[in-house]
Amino acid sequence: MKEIILVHGLGQMASSWNNTMLYMDKNINVKCPELFNIIKDNNVSYNSLYNGFKEFCSGSCKPLNLCGLSLGAILALNYTIDFPEKVSSLILISGQYKMPKLILSFQNMVFRAMPDKVFSPMGISKTDVINLTNSMKNLNFEKSLSNISCNTLIICGKKDKANIKASNNLANRIYNSKIKIVDNGKHELNDDKPEELAKLLNNFYKDR
Repeated sequence: MKEIILVHGLGQMASSWNNTMLYMDKNINVKCPELFNIIKDNNVSYNSLYNGFKEFCSGSCKPLNLCGLSLGAILALNYTIDFPEKVSSLILISGQYKMPKLILSFQNMVFRAMPDKVFSPMGISKTDVINLTNSMKNLNFEKSLSNISCNTLIICGKKDKANIKASNNLANRIYNSKIKIVDNGKHELNDDKPEELAKLLNNFYKDR
């Protein structure tokens, strides 16, 4: 049975994949890490999150089939660049490869205005979320994209204006990649268009 690791985005939880999983083929074994439970360091940052993700992946079957959305796409991309020999396939949904600093700064302004209780279900505090996004501002994987050789699928919602350009650039720069644009899809496709997203995943994994 094929094993897939689905990695959720910031503001989501592992359960954010539940609706998508309802439509996925039954011969696919899915693992969904709860990202903020795998951080070992008390100081939340991108590095501490990525280190926890690397440890999680080390306990999974090899080669890996990684599928991430937004923050999850960044982690999956980072891991594939660092450990290409361990990754069999990669799906990047609503992803970036060079962090848009203005968007992250705007997000932080919004986060600061939100009540602390909004962040509690994620298992992370408002301060931790702001620290995490601040620590991501200088991430840039542009020079390493050409080193990715595994089968790769790029997915983005047509209404996700903040990420559609980056998605097209990813498809152009990653060898052996394809892109699918979901009509009327927004940013969180696992919540917005779970059935359509599952069909794209099923079709991709069917031939792997």
